[in-house]
Amino acid sequence: MTVTVILGPEYDQHLRVTVMEVMRELDASIESRNWSVAGSQEIETVQAQLYGNAITIEAETYIGLSITGEENMIDEISKRVKQATQSIPT
Repeated sequence: MTVTVILGPEYDQHLRVTVMEVMRELDASIESRNWSVAGSQEIETVQAQLYGNAITIEAETYIGLSITGEENMIDEISKRVKQATQSIPT
């Protein structure tokens, strides 16, 4: 089953970096990266492959930073991102 999880605000640069670090740790391959503007909204989309599964990461104004893909993969990525962001003292 395909699911989408909002990881946090799209403007959180630390979160964006963490998501990409987690993807690298899992040996995901980045297939494409696109950026566009539609009115007042910016959308950045990253298409990746992880163990043969398509993963889409999107940062969209007013929506947030989301990740879409096969449920088990998204759960694992989300868990790792959450652990990584919580382990850093603020």
